[in-house]
Amino acid sequence: MGSVETPKTAVETDRHIKFSHAGQPSTPEEWIVRARDVAQILAVDAPQRDIQNKSPSDEIRLLKASGLTKLLGPKEYGGAGQDWALAYKAIREVAKGDGSIGMLLGYHLLWSTTANVVGTDEQKHRVQKLILDNDWFLGGAVNPRNADLKITSDGEEIVFNGFKFFNTGGVVSDATILEGVLDGTEDHIFTIVPTKQPGIQFGHDWDNIGMRLTESGSVKIENVRVPWSDAFGWDSKTKRPIAEVLKVPFASLLLPTIQLVFSNFYVGIALGALDEAKKWTTSKTRAWPYGGDNKEKATDEHYILARYGNFHAHLRAAEALADRAGEQIRDVYTDHGEKRDVSARRRGEVAEWVASIKIVASDTSLSVTSGVFEVTGASSTARKVGLDRFWRDVRTHTLHDPVAYKERELGAFYLLDEVPEPTWYT
Repeated sequence: MGSVETPKTAVETDRHIKFSHAGQPSTPEEWIVRARDVAQILAVDAPQRDIQNKSPSDEIRLLKASGLTKLLGPKEYGGAGQDWALAYKAIREVAKGDGSIGMLLGYHLLWSTTANVVGTDEQKHRVQKLILDNDWFLGGAVNPRNADLKITSDGEEIVFNGFKFFNTGGVVSDATILEGVLDGTEDHIFTIVPTKQPGIQFGHDWDNIGMRLTESGSVKIENVRVPWSDAFGWDSKTKRPIAEVLKVPFASLLLPTIQLVFSNFYVGIALGALDEAKKWTTSKTRAWPYGGDNKEKATDEHYILARYGNFHAHLRAAEALADRAGEQIRDVYTDHGEKRDVSARRRGEVAEWVASIKIVASDTSLSVTSGVFEVTGASSTARKVGLDRFWRDVRTHTLHDPVAYKERELGAFYLLDEVPEPTWYT
């Protein structure tokens, strides 16, 4: 795989030069500040870009310039060498400014570690170096609700064919994670391929109410060829999966890892909504003159103060739970990443921390992003204000998989001590 040239633009020069001058942060605290800086840049024109449904090529260049795309990469190859506990916080910060870009960063970070989880040690190091050397941004065509991509073996290569109604970030990606089933078996294969090739054809049909800048439309995969040596976790000589590499409890950690990505950008979006609402309430919302206990300012209104207090408390709780779950993901990789010896029990316990925040984040983000209008007033619903984008974003993505199944799963864990079976959504 060769390098991908990313053209520089005036936008990149104007908005990103501060990051190149500052260099890469060196501490977790500095990385959070970097993510916060990115969010502030994104927030300036987020409502306009949302209305335009503009493809986020400039925003991906911003993520690259900030270094956030390399957050989990090994330092030996030029990455930041940080862990998932920090990565989740960074995703949350970016999502405050623009939910779509927070989502894209989260998916990229997940895809960038795919070979670490389901690949051999050789593949893990080779793929990490490839991604970091070329400064790649990753998309993925791995939608389990569609039929699996069909994989056929052709000598020393495997060939992918199929169609996905949804992919994430592919249009603006440099490389794409593909996953499918080897023909005649039930065995799944992940790999990474350059995005810009004739066999990857995007439908350019993403026009949903929320997450409008994620390029999550359809993609057709046609005769995309990959050497067997790039089949993650497979032996290129025997053409068989390596059992010691693809141990089910460990390899399936990709699923709770991405589910926690979701919860963090939900919480980040809700925090962004509350911040924007605060600006509106403190500068433009008027007190209600017909209540019998009239106030001079909206910020003196008891119901407004109480509502903000309620939102703030619930978001503090959600952040604390998200951080605790992030520590669980970090620790399971730290404790078991080398030997892949995680037990089904440990894996299940981690998944239930993730299920817990998925439930809380979904409920809280929907409540906050819809409720802020009650404390901002009718004028805040103007399209140009863009306060509605926060609700549209979380409403769209919280439908990714029914939270009711997470509630049932968590209930069975608590009541019956049942750890969940790994699935594409657990």
